[in-house]
Amino acid sequence: METVVTTNDPVRLSFLTALLRDAGLAPVLLDGFASVMDGSIGALPRRLAVPSEQAAQARRILQEAGEA
Repeated sequence: METVVTTNDPVRLSFLTALLRDAGLAPVLLDGFASVMDGSIGALPRRLAVPSEQAAQARRILQEAGEA
């Protein structure tokens, strides 16, 4: 797995997850539970990761969408 985005913004994470899934990739949200443990104040960023073999394609998709 390789991290392609790190952010505290849950709306952006949702959008980027949908964008990558629509492209046929398999994104995974990491650190979601850790952020809940901080009281949901958004102090801990969440990571969006994809399998290593999909990382280059994911970064290209995010760049084309103006999100990289």
